[in-house]
Amino acid sequence: MSSTTLTDRYGSTPRRPRSGNWVKWVLTGLVVIAGIGIASIGYSKFAVNEVEGKQIYFDIIDNRTMNIQFTVTREDPSQPAVCIIRTRSKDGSETGRREVYIAPSNESTVEVTAPVHTSHPPAVGDVYGCSLNVPAYLHAG
Repeated sequence: MSSTTLTDRYGSTPRRPRSGNWVKWVLTGLVVIAGIGIASIGYSKFAVNEVEGKQIYFDIIDNRTMNIQFTVTREDPSQPAVCIIRTRSKDGSETGRREVYIAPSNESTVEVTAPVHTSHPPAVGDVYGCSLNVPAYLHAG
């Protein structure tokens, strides 16, 4: 019987490259970053807004004017707000837009009616959006 060892007969045990570990860490990092991104988008889309505007009705005054009545609800009614209201024609194109200053109030929900002058005959009016970031030129003073 010869005195050969397994290493002599089959060679040394091959070393596995360690490249698989860094791939796992990179993929884990990408999954975590994607999860944070999805969570932040979901929060910004579905979180409770500090201010919200809802249309009540609109009234066509003439071929160039429409009154839009809407409510504005704020978490903190002592803060001023701004709402953008707009009119659209029958084909859906925007024909008029207006920024409306909402003054501080004691009530969390206030009702506002504002006219919008249009470039073409209006067919529908709506509240485009509201914000607490009131531009300086809108502040009552």
